[in-house]
Amino acid sequence: MRIGIFDPYLDDLGGGEKYMMTIAECLSQKHRVDVFWDNNEDFKALAQRFSLDMSRVNLVPNIFSPNIATIKRLLGTKKYDVVIVLSDGSIPFVLSKKLFLHLQQPLENFNPQSLKGKIKLSRVNGIFCNSQYTELFNQKRFKIKSLVIYPPVSFLKKNVRKENIILTVGRFRVRDVITGLDDYKKFPVLIEVFKKMVTAGLKDWKLLIATSIKDEDKPVFEEFRKSVKGFPIEFLVNKTNDELWDVYSRAKIYWHASGFGEDLGKHPEYAEHFGMSTVEAMGAGAVPVVIGAGGQKEIVREEENGFLWNTLEELESKTVELINNTLLLNKLAKNAEKSSRRFNKEKFCQEINDMVLR
Repeated sequence: MRIGIFDPYLDDLGGGEKYMMTIAECLSQKHRVDVFWDNNEDFKALAQRFSLDMSRVNLVPNIFSPNIATIKRLLGTKKYDVVIVLSDGSIPFVLSKKLFLHLQQPLENFNPQSLKGKIKLSRVNGIFCNSQYTELFNQKRFKIKSLVIYPPVSFLKKNVRKENIILTVGRFRVRDVITGLDDYKKFPVLIEVFKKMVTAGLKDWKLLIATSIKDEDKPVFEEFRKSVKGFPIEFLVNKTNDELWDVYSRAKIYWHASGFGEDLGKHPEYAEHFGMSTVEAMGAGAVPVVIGAGGQKEIVREEENGFLWNTLEELESKTVELINNTLLLNKLAKNAEKSSRRFNKEKFCQEINDMVLR
C-alpha cells in the first residue's frame, strides 16, 4: 500500500510529532510511506531527537500547505491507499481510498456536526486518539466514535546508578502552538515548590529540567534561567533521546504539572493529553509524582506505581515522603517500571497496522 502522513506541527518536536512519525516508522516496514512536509531539516531533527528509523520513509512536498490549491491537494492524495492526518481541528478533503484522523488532544474548534463537517466526516474511515481522556472529551462533545491507541515508548534504560534527582521533561515555548499557553509545562510552578523544599532544609537533591528550545525562544529562556540562580536546579537543553534516557535512568523521582491552576472544565486541552514523558521516566525506574489530571490518571495508580497530586502542598508532601522512605521509593520504582511496559512500541505498531488494514 501507499500511505501518506501529515502532521501540521512537525517542526515542534513534541509528543504528537513522535507519535505520528512512529506511525510512519512502523508502517514503512511493509508499505511505502510518504510524509508531507517541505523542510528536510525539521524531518531529520525529529528523527534524531526521538531515535526513529526513518530510512524507509519518504519526505514529499506538503500538499496540505495553505498555499496549495484544493484541486492540487485532491489530485495529490488520489494516488494514496491511506492518508493519516493529525487533526488541528480541521477535516481535510482528500481522494485517497481511506482517510484516518488522529486526535491528539481535546479540540474546541473541531466541528463535525456542521453540514460541511458531516460531508467531510463521511469520507473518514476512522478516528483514533492517544488516550481515554482525549477520546471521552471528543466523544461527549461531538458524538463521534473513536479508537484509543496509546503512544509508544521505546525503553532505553541505562545501567547507571540512581542519584538524588527530581526530573521534569517538556518543551519550553514562549507560546505553545497547540494550547496557546506560554506556561504549558508549568516549569515555574515546579521550580518554586523545589525552592521551597530547599529553603525548608532539603539537602543533596537537585531538580533537573530537560527541555527543548527553539532559536526564537532562546532570549526569553535565558531570562527564565536566571530565576534558578543559587539553587541546585539545572537545565538540560535540546538533548537527544539517548541522552534523555541517561538522565531518566539516573533520576529517582519524576514531576509533571501540566494543567495546574487551569480551568480544565473550560479548557481540557490545557492538561497533559497523555503523558509520554511520564511513561518514559517510569520505564527507567523513576517514581512519578504527577498532577492528577488529564491522561496522567490513566498511567499512574496512587500508591501502587507512583503518586497523583492536586495541590502544591500534596506535591511537596508526597515527594518528601518518597525522599524519606527508601523502601517505599524502591517499591514504587519497581512497580512503575513494570507497569510502563504496557505502552510498548510493538503493541502500538500492531494496533496501527490493524487499523489501516481493516
